Amino acid sequence: MGASRSSDPNQDGSDEQQKRSEIYTYEAPWHIYAMNWSVRRDKKYRLAIASLLEQYPNRVEIVQLDDSNGEIRSDPNLCFEHPYPPTKTIFIPDKECQKPDLLATSSDFLRVWSISEDSSCVELKSVLNGNKNSEFCGPLTSFDWNEAEPKRIGTSSIDTTCTIWDIEREAVDTQLIAHDKEVYDIAWGGVGVFASVSADGSVRVFDLRDKEHSTIIYESSEPDTPLVRLGWNKQDPRYMATIIMDSAKVVVLDIRFPTLPVVELQRHQASVNAVAWAPHSSCHICTAGDDSQALIWDLSSMGQPVEGGLDPILAYTAGAEIEQLQWSSSQPDWVAIAFSTKLQILRVGGGCGVPTLTANLLSVRWNLPMTLEETFVSRGIDSLRKMRINGGNVCKFSDFLLIA
Repeated sequence: MGASRSSDPNQDGSDEQQKRSEIYTYEAPWHIYAMNWSVRRDKKYRLAIASLLEQYPNRVEIVQLDDSNGEIRSDPNLCFEHPYPPTKTIFIPDKECQKPDLLATSSDFLRVWSISEDSSCVELKSVLNGNKNSEFCGPLTSFDWNEAEPKRIGTSSIDTTCTIWDIEREAVDTQLIAHDKEVYDIAWGGVGVFASVSADGSVRVFDLRDKEHSTIIYESSEPDTPLVRLGWNKQDPRYMATIIMDSAKVVVLDIRFPTLPVVELQRHQASVNAVAWAPHSSCHICTAGDDSQALIWDLSSMGQPVEGGLDPILAYTAGAEIEQLQWSSSQPDWVAIAFSTKLQILRVGGGCGVPTLTANLLSVRWNLPMTLEETFVSRGIDSLRKMRINGGNVCKFSDFLLIA
C-alpha cells in the first residue's frame, strides 16, 4: 500500500532538511491493531503491524522507513498470515544484535517468529501453549518480553493466569493464578519481577523468588472496575501507570506507597486507551484516548501538590481515536501510532527545531507540520471495547500544540 511524507511548506532550509519530515504515514490494506517497534540498532525505523479482521486468518507485516525518500515500505517477503488478530506484537529486546532476529505475537497462543539474517523470509519458530491439559487455551490478552533476561516472556490471559515462558527451552517456567478475574496486561519490572492488571480492578506485583505471594499495589476505587493497561517505568522502576476501563484518567503509582496513586492525570475528555513511558527519561509519559488527544506529561513535580491538578506539557489533537501508541526504545526521538488503516511515526525530539523531552518544553513550541485532513472509520471498535482485549480503542494524530 502507499506511504506518504508530511512536510512543512513554509519551512526554509536545504533540500536535505526538507526531506527530514516529522511525520511519516503508511496505509495498510486492513484495520491495524497490534503494532510495535524493532529494537535492533541495525534495523532503524522498522516496525511490525498486525490486522484486526473479524475472521480466523489475519495478517502481520514488517514495514520499514526509507529515510532517504521518506517512504514506509512493506516487504512482501516479511508479510505472513496469522491465526486470529494478534493482541500484541514485540520484537526481541536485543539492541546490540547479539541474538537471532525474533518477533513474538499473542492471540490464542504465544508464537515466536524468526526473521532470516538477510530479511528474505519469516518462519514460525514455536507455538507455545500454556494449558497442559488441553490443546486449547484461554486467549492471551497481552505479553511482555523481559529486557534484562530476553529468554523470558510473560503472558496474561482471560483464564486469570500469567505464564512465564523460557523461549529458549520452549517450556513454561512458571504459571500463576494471578487474579480473581481476567488478566488484561502484564509488564516486567526487572529480571524476576513483573506486575499485572485485571478485571478484578487490582495491580499486583509478583517476585518469581516467592511464587506463593503477590503484593497488591493498587485497587480501583469502585468495586469490579477493570484495569486494562499497565506501563512500568523502565528508567525509574518505582513508578508504574495504569488505565481504568472507560475512564478518562491515568493513575500513576509509586510502588513504595501501595494503594494510593502518587498522581492522577485527568486532562483527557474521554476514555484513555494507551500509555507509554519515555524510554530515555524517567519523568515523561505519553497517554492517548477517545478524545482524539495524545498528551505528554512531565511528572518531575508529581510529588508536589498542584492546584487544579497536573497539566500536560504537550498535546496532539487528532481526528479519530488512537488505538496504539509505542515509544521507540532504541530511537527515543520517535513514537509510533496506529489508527484505522494507518501507521504513523512521529518525531518527538531532537533536531529540526523540535525540543528533546529533557529540555524545558514549556518554553518552546513543538513545531510539527500539519497533516492532511482525513476521515477514519472505526471498524470493530464497539466489539473491541466490549472484549477489552489488551485494553485499547482507536485514534489519529494531527498536530502537536504546546499547552501553556
